[in-house]
Amino acid sequence: MISKAFDAIKKYDVIIIHRHSNPDGDAMGSQIGLKRVLQVNFPDKKIYAVGDDARRFSFMDGSEMDVVDDAAYKGALAIVLDTSAKSLISDERYALAETVLRIDHHIFVEDIADIDIDDTSFESCCGLVAYLVREWGLEVDSYAAKALFTGMVTDSGRFYYDSVTPRTFELASFLLSKGFNPGEIYANLYADTYENVKKRAQFVLSIQFTKNNVAYSYSDKARVEALGMEAQAVSRGYVNTMGDLKGVDAWVNFTECEQGVLCEIRSKNLNINQIAVAHGGGGHLKASGATLKDKQEALQVLDELDDLVENGERI
Repeated sequence: MISKAFDAIKKYDVIIIHRHSNPDGDAMGSQIGLKRVLQVNFPDKKIYAVGDDARRFSFMDGSEMDVVDDAAYKGALAIVLDTSAKSLISDERYALAETVLRIDHHIFVEDIADIDIDDTSFESCCGLVAYLVREWGLEVDSYAAKALFTGMVTDSGRFYYDSVTPRTFELASFLLSKGFNPGEIYANLYADTYENVKKRAQFVLSIQFTKNNVAYSYSDKARVEALGMEAQAVSRGYVNTMGDLKGVDAWVNFTECEQGVLCEIRSKNLNINQIAVAHGGGGHLKASGATLKDKQEALQVLDELDDLVENGERI
């Protein structure tokens, strides 16, 4: 499948790269990094990156999305990155392309592409892309390497999560050898203002616990507005605030938004992905998410998670 994917890349003169909506560092990094690698190695091809705004990852070089009309998809290759479900893809026009290639590291949810490279053994889509472009013998410059490294850092929790393997560090070393300053990445990702630290403290004070010690927080629209943040930033940005609490095997962050309730679920030793999938989401065994209809569904998820902690098999 790896060679088939590369054959498709070599075949098409127009390649349009998609990723999931509300992008995180892995989605942006894989999209920016792959686009740059293809531009450097195939200068005669037209390579585009499309999708919604980069938001907090707009500090990344190349985070500005291209404007592409529908006609560009005719006879083109669309590459979908870091996405397991159609509903999560930013810009549904990927389906207009002649051929669709998906590169992802999430648990399989549904058929999206004509060619699929889906490997859950990678800690990040950026790590998978770095592996692929090296296998294909493509040149990787410092610009692409920096983007891919950024996604590896964010999706591995700064190389903290148990998804990290020796291969993770080997690929990180490969990218670092291309010559960029990782300190610049960390400064943009983790340096914070006093005001933001206070907001995080307010969030910590909102954490509650179920009878089986599931940690959770529910931020309604009023709280999100009071924090002065986007719902997505509260949802993904604060979920792991609960991750280091002693005696907590699973935790969930609910955040009201215009579409419903954002739900980010995490665990230390349980398969919480099954709960996310049952509610229209997906992700990894121990880190998944979904967008729920309302608070009632959020409470249902919380009950299911509490039951899983009490009766579920540890992994």
